[in-house]
Amino acid sequence: MSTLETLAATIAARKGADPDTSWTAKLLSRGPEKCAEKFGEEAVEAIIEAVKGDRARLTSEAADVLYHLLVMLAARDVTLDDVLAELARREGTSGVAEKAGRG
Repeated sequence: MSTLETLAATIAARKGADPDTSWTAKLLSRGPEKCAEKFGEEAVEAIIEAVKGDRARLTSEAADVLYHLLVMLAARDVTLDDVLAELARREGTSGVAEKAGRG
């Protein structure tokens, strides 16, 4: 199991946990909209570090983005496997063709 899969499983397991003892449970208890807002904040922070060119800070912020993406997905009952299946479906299709097919 990859680190990302382990993280996704941990997040799923925390869905019903006590928000006073789990940061993930606290985020999830605030609802999907707040989870999405937090993901957006972290994405902006990663963008800022990418622009600055600080590799270490970008790496750290990217890890935060991945965590908060998985929390946001869990808040809407979308699994990492769902996302991986979509990526697999797109494999071998050019980005130009894939975008054109979205109609």
